[in-house]
Amino acid sequence: MTTRLEPGSPAPDFTLVDQDDRSVSLGSLRGRGVVLFFYPEAMTPGCTTEACDFRDSLAPLQAAGYAVLGISRDAPEKLRRFRERDSLTFDLLSDPDHAVHEAYGAWGEKLNYGKKITGVLRSTFIIGADGRIEHALYNVKATGHVARVRKLVGLDAA
Repeated sequence: MTTRLEPGSPAPDFTLVDQDDRSVSLGSLRGRGVVLFFYPEAMTPGCTTEACDFRDSLAPLQAAGYAVLGISRDAPEKLRRFRERDSLTFDLLSDPDHAVHEAYGAWGEKLNYGKKITGVLRSTFIIGADGRIEHALYNVKATGHVARVRKLVGLDAA
């Protein structure tokens, strides 16, 4: 059973490498909000749609005080190609052993075309400037959930 994070709980800290092999830690972003999204695989249709939606909403999210980070199990070189191919303007982090996925409850059993498998549970977390979870969105759809994130952070009317 996957443990799920609840609003008000501390966001698990981590340090991962980004698409340029630079270390990025959640703790270094304390003092500003973070939108952290977990996606199954770079350069697949759904993940591309999701990442591009975040890219297109990045300026208003940043203006509202939020950094955006994407996390997958992909190697940094694949993340670099994904970022370049789709002109993504935020960091993509590599979690090959899915330890951070597990810490956030974004790894577990799911149905894939009717078959039970273990893998990435597409999830998004809105983390406050104080390092606490404000919203934990599990099993989100690749399409449309960025609009929900925008509403939750007060960018669009509910």
